[in-house]
Amino acid sequence: MSGRPEILFPLFGDIEGLAGIGPKIRAALEKPGITRPRDLLFTLPSGVVDRRLRESVNGANLPGVVTVEVDIGLHRPPSGRNAPYRVMVRDAELEFQLVFFRPRIDWLRRVLPMGQRRVISGKVELFDGLAQMVHPEHILTREEAEGLPNFEPVYPLTEGVTQRVMAKAAVDALEKAPALEEWIEPGVKAKANWPDWGVALTAAHHPDGMGGLSPQSPARARLAYDELLAHQMTLALARAQAQRGRGKPTLGDGTLRKAVLAALPYMPTGAQERAVAEIVEDMAAPSRMNRLLQGDVGSGKTLVALMAMLAACEAGGQAALMAPTEILARQHVEGLQALAADAGIRLEVLTGRDKGEGRAEKLAALASGDIGILVGTHALFSRDVEFADLRLAIVDEQHRFGVRQRMDLGAKGEAVDVLVMTATPIPRSLELAHYGDMDLSVLDEKPAGRQPIETVLVNAERLDEVVGRLDNALAEGRQAYWVCPLVEESEVVEATAAEARFKTLRASLGEGRVGLVHGQMVSAEKDAVMADFVAGRIQLLVATTVIEVGVNVPSASIMVIEGAERFGLAQLHQLRGRVGRGSEKSSCMLVYAGPLGQGARVRLEMMRETEDGFRIAETDLKLRGAGDVLGVQQSGLPRFRIADLEGQADLMKTAQDDARLLLHQDPGLTSARGQAMRVLLYLMDQDKAILMLKVG
Repeated sequence: MSGRPEILFPLFGDIEGLAGIGPKIRAALEKPGITRPRDLLFTLPSGVVDRRLRESVNGANLPGVVTVEVDIGLHRPPSGRNAPYRVMVRDAELEFQLVFFRPRIDWLRRVLPMGQRRVISGKVELFDGLAQMVHPEHILTREEAEGLPNFEPVYPLTEGVTQRVMAKAAVDALEKAPALEEWIEPGVKAKANWPDWGVALTAAHHPDGMGGLSPQSPARARLAYDELLAHQMTLALARAQAQRGRGKPTLGDGTLRKAVLAALPYMPTGAQERAVAEIVEDMAAPSRMNRLLQGDVGSGKTLVALMAMLAACEAGGQAALMAPTEILARQHVEGLQALAADAGIRLEVLTGRDKGEGRAEKLAALASGDIGILVGTHALFSRDVEFADLRLAIVDEQHRFGVRQRMDLGAKGEAVDVLVMTATPIPRSLELAHYGDMDLSVLDEKPAGRQPIETVLVNAERLDEVVGRLDNALAEGRQAYWVCPLVEESEVVEATAAEARFKTLRASLGEGRVGLVHGQMVSAEKDAVMADFVAGRIQLLVATTVIEVGVNVPSASIMVIEGAERFGLAQLHQLRGRVGRGSEKSSCMLVYAGPLGQGARVRLEMMRETEDGFRIAETDLKLRGAGDVLGVQQSGLPRFRIADLEGQADLMKTAQDDARLLLHQDPGLTSARGQAMRVLLYLMDQDKAILMLKVG
């Protein structure tokens, strides 16, 4: 049984009870998800029609909607079979015609009686220099016209539903809206000058001109904030519940970390030191850690992860690092193995490829505690993988894994701390919407010695020059990537195109210098080619986007992206990040086929302009919208009816602060404002959040 408060019952009944909605229209409204009066309340007008009364059609912006009072003149019945019925009318300055096709003549004579005055409203166009209004939308007496709004709301429609039906039903739904206690913090509401909930709803459904449609209008901003606040309160409750889960303080003494830092040939950046301090402090706390480590390509996340894992080992525990692919897991091991050895810690890798005796030996060493750090793929979830004392689980490239998998790994020990890493810079607003239940550490500095990457745009007509430059670079012993165009239709077509490009480049540059990887190859084959590239046996790697995430070959210093106009900004940025990892000066050539569309031009210019992943991510968000940036299918990104993640990022941050503060002051939501917040959660269909309160 739902615990929904009785005051909300009228908004959660069947929509068929609203004015003008019968079974047929109810079925039509189901498509866009409008099944209850509440859904209709949150379906706001997308436009307005200016119905303000004018003196005359004369001087109006035509073609356009005009509302005027007229004297009704002659009726002119059709002269031929398909000819229209015309009625002559005159406003204060001008005579013009009302035009009707196949009308009911008795009805027309009744609503437009000759010699009387009526207010008419509809679209006026000039036809052969004469003004005419075809099928007026309103024909009203002076008294009736007083009920016509100055600005008539225009609703987003679905097939089989008219504006009139939507408007009438919306008015009825508004009448059902109860008076609710305020859930917004009074200071926030006063500072923003927002109206009360009921007033905001009424104003949003009756906009006073184009300004009333703006997300910044007080009514709409308030309703957007309500959505964001409910969402952030749900995340805050999830965070509180995760923290309530008994934590296990993990207090390292710093000895292993000192040993590694002493062996490093460079100093960590300030951002790395700050992130390590935040993570270690979380691990030492009695509540469970749930933290996101966000760093741009090459910002040094791996070192931060190692320091966190060593803190777990110092406390006598173990740590696990999970990567989305075997290539990435093995790369992490290559990067970490020597450093772990400096600290005297045994680090092993476990993937689906481990079989038989070798696997059994690793599992035994893990269960006994001999292995301090285990790196692997989702093979770490296997039932037979048991740790002696898992304290820290690190998940790399979180967007490849669901929240459930994150929790599964956490369940491999008692009250395991969880750290999630991502190399995809996420705009602040999205990161709050997507990861709002997590605390955040950001690596916003590049380690010393990272070379800037020179990025140039090259027209595909000059492909021969690109190959020539590559030939010279390879002769100097350099290594390069050549990424083939993205083919949306299928990986098979993409692989075929990559094979064709591989053959032409091999013919131009020499047999043994060029290798190929694409998504259709079996893993072992891909790994062998990658190993040859890493070892320098291959100088040019031709690839599809399989190399997008995580491949680390410091000696590779040239990136050619063919068909660059087909890639999204985030992808281009990830691909470019495969070079510039060593001491050599690196370059990236974006090869495009002209002429470029507006969006493609903006993307490529942005790539040429900056290497700042966060700036690139903000631009990407503006160009593509929130769902595409995170990939809605896998992102679990909330769908808001009113709030706009791109345009209202500041509201999301305020909502997060507000929700966390209220929960800190009133963990059970039992105060007057806490009770109002419970009503908001039910109103926004966040019943699960209320259950989290009960669990607590």
